[in-house]
Amino acid sequence: MKPASFEYVAPTTLDQALERLAEHGFEAKVIAGGQSLIPMMNFRLAQPSVLIDLNKIAELSYIRLKDDELRIGAMTRHVQVERDALIARHAPLIHEAMTKIATPQIRNRGTFGGSIAHADPAAELTAVTVALDARFRLQSAGGERWVPADEFFFGMFATALGPDEMLVEAAIPVAPERTGYALEEEARRAHDFAMAGAAAVTALDEGGKCSAARLVYFSIGDVPTDAGDAVAVLIGKEPTPDLIQSVVDTAADRLEPSDDIHATAEFRLHLARVLGRRALQRAFERAAVEAN
Repeated sequence: MKPASFEYVAPTTLDQALERLAEHGFEAKVIAGGQSLIPMMNFRLAQPSVLIDLNKIAELSYIRLKDDELRIGAMTRHVQVERDALIARHAPLIHEAMTKIATPQIRNRGTFGGSIAHADPAAELTAVTVALDARFRLQSAGGERWVPADEFFFGMFATALGPDEMLVEAAIPVAPERTGYALEEEARRAHDFAMAGAAAVTALDEGGKCSAARLVYFSIGDVPTDAGDAVAVLIGKEPTPDLIQSVVDTAADRLEPSDDIHATAEFRLHLARVLGRRALQRAFERAAVEAN
């Protein structure tokens, strides 16, 4: 199929894009890399009357360090994030995640902000940004607001974005010392969407005990799923394999995955236990290396 008819506009500034979005609201869609929106339009799952192309807005593409945060513009291509030295040094979990996103061809076109705003439950960046306590700057013609990543995702392809708002920037705290990270996922074929995945961020104190831990699942429910209190029991304790397994079992017992064409709910629960354990173990191993 081909998309329904639409008006196409290509503003050259953010203000111009926001003015068009304010004018058309729900009738408009913004297009960044187009890797998700174009197929949806072809199948007429999305039928905007106005398409606002952001590719000429240079001010939305950047990676910079500001006030102990990494700032990433929404139109920054995946491949730029993947190859950036600041990302590799200060947000290694994002660096690791980028190579797992689709194929090199898609990463050359797809954008950091586009992936987050699309809010696909199987997308790595949804879980990674939650695990890293990221926050997102949303902007409209009337002003801007910051939304924490763990409050941004409402459901499958649903976010806190209003009809006149765009996600324009992500802010990621710089990784502190003695911090470890890991991303584990399982797909049926290379470059497929994950059947399940887990992102972990951990930290160790000077005595080798856990001082911080976060475990966030993706492709398990409609939104990134934070293990929360289940992982909090690690704080102040030595992260032994038995304790990690107990934590992951508790976290998995609280999950409510569903069946789809890719995997059954039962298999997803199995993957949650396996991938959660691997992610936490590898994150703690890296934290130990950082501590030394």
